[in-house]
Amino acid sequence: MKQVASLRYGVIFKKAFCDPEVFKGFVRDILGIQLEIDTVETEKTFSIPLGRIQPRFDLFAEDKKNRIIVDIQHERHADHYDRFLHYHCVALLEQISQSQDYRPALKVFTIVVLTSGDKHKKDVSVINFDPHDLVGNPLNEIPHKIIYLCPKYLNDKTPPTYWEWLQAINDSLDEQVEETHYHLPEIQKIFQHIAKDLLSPQERTRMIEEYHLEELKQSTAQQKAIEIASNLLIKGLPLAMIAEVTGLSATEILTLAELGKLDLSK
Repeated sequence: MKQVASLRYGVIFKKAFCDPEVFKGFVRDILGIQLEIDTVETEKTFSIPLGRIQPRFDLFAEDKKNRIIVDIQHERHADHYDRFLHYHCVALLEQISQSQDYRPALKVFTIVVLTSGDKHKKDVSVINFDPHDLVGNPLNEIPHKIIYLCPKYLNDKTPPTYWEWLQAINDSLDEQVEETHYHLPEIQKIFQHIAKDLLSPQERTRMIEEYHLEELKQSTAQQKAIEIASNLLIKGLPLAMIAEVTGLSATEILTLAELGKLDLSK
């Protein structure tokens, strides 16, 4: 077993995937695209903010020869579907600001990796911008696409080319991997990049900061969910509905009530 830093940390994910060979291999197997790039930018922003905000792209690469932009995002938010749709649109609009018509010169693909999972519990979800007829046949007019990946929900229906990547990402979360289970050279490079004994002091510091920030976010979110559950229980709503609204399981709600952690005195 190899001791590695967890890919749940943004600083570690970017360290692994900013390697152009790793980035290209990932895009090849997820999007079926062969990129020709020499560098991958991290924390990319555009010089002129669009829509009065300035998104930051975790990983960003532009293949000028094949006219393709690919960005990879790695962070879970309550609004991650809307947030990264907006980011994707910014990459499109930034091109239009320099174009004579509404057709972007470059195709844009966004891959969002949600290492901590998602409420929908889907391994792969796709926003495909290409219009289709009422039967579902695509018109092949617009190539842009967003793919959301949740390694935690890998299953036997996950596309075969995704498997080893998602398994490796998920495998790293407990900070140890069995290298012999993986055959792609790009994944072996990931394990080399994130080896625990090769982390810099700065990277370790960033990991600690990310850990405590996530801990604070989870604590705040759980407290908010408990407050909502308390109010809905008082109003007599069904347990299943409260669980759906708050994200807490029915068992968690009952346990919190038994422990007196739900305020039912209002």
